[in-house]
Amino acid sequence: MREAKFDIDLGRPYFDYVCETMAFHAHMADRVAFDQLAPESRGEFTTALAKRMGEAIEDNADMLLAATEPDACRRYFLDVFNAAGADYAEYGCDEKGPDFGFRRAYAARVREGMPEKDKNWVYDQVMEIEAPEGVKTIRKTLDGLFGDDGKPARRTREGVSGE
Repeated sequence: MREAKFDIDLGRPYFDYVCETMAFHAHMADRVAFDQLAPESRGEFTTALAKRMGEAIEDNADMLLAATEPDACRRYFLDVFNAAGADYAEYGCDEKGPDFGFRRAYAARVREGMPEKDKNWVYDQVMEIEAPEGVKTIRKTLDGLFGDDGKPARRTREGVSGE
């Protein structure tokens, strides 16, 4: 978004944008997991992912925000993640990615933190560029993680090298 010349100032606006985008990515990862994992494994995966993302945000909070109380950034991210989940729940996602409503809901959430001069252009940027690029990366990563990357499985060696 900043490369596209949107004014996302460092500090709270940038922090909010990072949280919204990471929450969107986590929900996209959950949708990919829905297709690839058993329900109980999917729940464990998504919970662990959201918690780890919250920890990463907390670990980097000093770069994103001025001093905050301990654990505040992690809790904030998890609140954003949960609220976004409620917004995204009614929309679909298939092998092509999130449907129009899903992408529009993400754009609407990002729009809330944008300066007035950028609000009209957020939908186009988020729906047509940011969301598809993020989804492409998530799918590639998770297809590799879940073993559906289209590549033949590596052969296993008999014995250990050097024996």
